Amino acid sequence: MRGPIAAILLALAAAPLSAADIYAVEAESLADVKVFLVRYESQADLCVRRVRYESQARGRDELWHFVKTESEADVRVFFVPYESQADLRVQFVRHDSQAGWRHEHPWQGRLAERSS
Repeated sequence: MRGPIAAILLALAAAPLSAADIYAVEAESLADVKVFLVRYESQADLCVRRVRYESQARGRDELWHFVKTESEADVRVFFVPYESQADLRVQFVRHDSQAGWRHEHPWQGRLAERSS
């Protein structure tokens, strides 16, 4: 019994941690989620802080690390021109303390776990 449990724990420890690695696609049909950029934080479903390194975004929906290739991404986004087309309304913010979900949303907790 101890062997299988140890093997599962070892596999979980070795699994890569999820991160909000984002790739912006050029076609709506290729996107996992359609995003509309709002002007004010109060209009947003999610306030996002862009980060330079993947390790900063690990496991956090509100911290986005943009990657250069689609194969590196956890989530593919397409920025739509109209709010009515969007799955998610986003406002980019300057500080980590401003970032986060503004209310309950179907995508909450799903952006950072897509690589799991």
